[in-house]
Amino acid sequence: MTILVRKALVKDIHSPHHNKRMDILLSNGIITEIAEQIETAASTVIEVPGISVSPGWVDLFVKGTDPGFEYKDDLDSVSASAAKGGFTNLFLTPNTQPVTQNKTGVQYIKNHPVNRPVTLHPIGAVTKNTDGKELTEMFEMRQSGAIAFGDGTKSIQSAGLLIKALQYVNAFDGIIIQLPDDHSVAPHGLMHEGIVSTQVGLPGKPALAEETMVARDIELLRYTQSKLHLTGISLSTSVEMIRKAKKEGLDITCSTTPYHLVFTDMSLLNGYDTNLKVNPPLRTEKDRQALIAAVKDGTIDCITTHHTAQNNDAKVCEFEYAGHGMIGLESAFGILGMAGLDIDDILKLICFNPRKIFALETGISVGKKADLTLFNDQIEWTFNSNDIKSKSSNSPFIGSLLKGEVIATISNTQIHSNKTHDK
Repeated sequence: MTILVRKALVKDIHSPHHNKRMDILLSNGIITEIAEQIETAASTVIEVPGISVSPGWVDLFVKGTDPGFEYKDDLDSVSASAAKGGFTNLFLTPNTQPVTQNKTGVQYIKNHPVNRPVTLHPIGAVTKNTDGKELTEMFEMRQSGAIAFGDGTKSIQSAGLLIKALQYVNAFDGIIIQLPDDHSVAPHGLMHEGIVSTQVGLPGKPALAEETMVARDIELLRYTQSKLHLTGISLSTSVEMIRKAKKEGLDITCSTTPYHLVFTDMSLLNGYDTNLKVNPPLRTEKDRQALIAAVKDGTIDCITTHHTAQNNDAKVCEFEYAGHGMIGLESAFGILGMAGLDIDDILKLICFNPRKIFALETGISVGKKADLTLFNDQIEWTFNSNDIKSKSSNSPFIGSLLKGEVIATISNTQIHSNKTHDK
């Protein structure tokens, strides 16, 4: 199968063709020619005005629901969501049933039919059943294809266990992904603790729950000299601690979510929208501005959607009883554009940085595997329920005007093409 992409603006900082409009010829999943004009006939031709092309995008933290919770999302539906949103690589957390904690669990994900436009990477659990008591056999999972290790949405509470885990993965150059959240601090908090939580009458969760874990985990990283990625960073104070740790030379990276860049706790003054019940919670405007500044100055390395599918019963209920999280794969690119980030910053966050941190092959050059995202970062469009490919629809962005549209993805010899919106 041959694919010819015509007149695409190459956005690849590692390519000699960066910021040039080129034709790209693909044959059986491999880039075979790049030139200003290619006359070779191809079975499929993609030619769209204003199109750009980059290496395929990466989401480092998608909550796993398969096996065990397939009524929320399964591997096929989450792959379709990813392709719709321009992502060709997904890291799936181990919060499944059973937990992804051994060779069998990793292979279940890795061996799922590969004729999809997305590569799925399992995150192996650090502790058995993610209960924080006993370490798993991480080396065995690494050999089977686990991309990284962490307990997903269940933060590792024991400092002693996390030290052992960091030392364990250091032996094979592995990375721990941690969501910093001290469960002992206001475990029943429903939103950020502050003036707004008092105004709306909801129990608050103080910033301390994140701050103490970030500070602790940096100390443990300093002790072990291993590799740590903190995800879901939501506070200005967390950003400052991470910035100092990087200047010190510690091997620490971090990510935040698209929704922490656009929403604040003030958003809950408009009503008890359960789609805005997330963990970490939405913070203050000061925090939001600090996150945007940290994205632009490189302190925050990546954006991850924290895509969390929840069925209607988990969201159409009182705020207190609603499940945490929102879906985000389909809308992430447009949200980042809406947040005012330029395309070069966005691509660092969802493409180049995650590929570098987790050693994923990259590059638009002859001989490389075709793993590409085609997009137009100038198109504005309205996100609606028809754009959702997940089995769940828990998104507060339905009806929102977004900036930046994915045209297609090409990966694993598959093309996933999106119907473009009316301009």
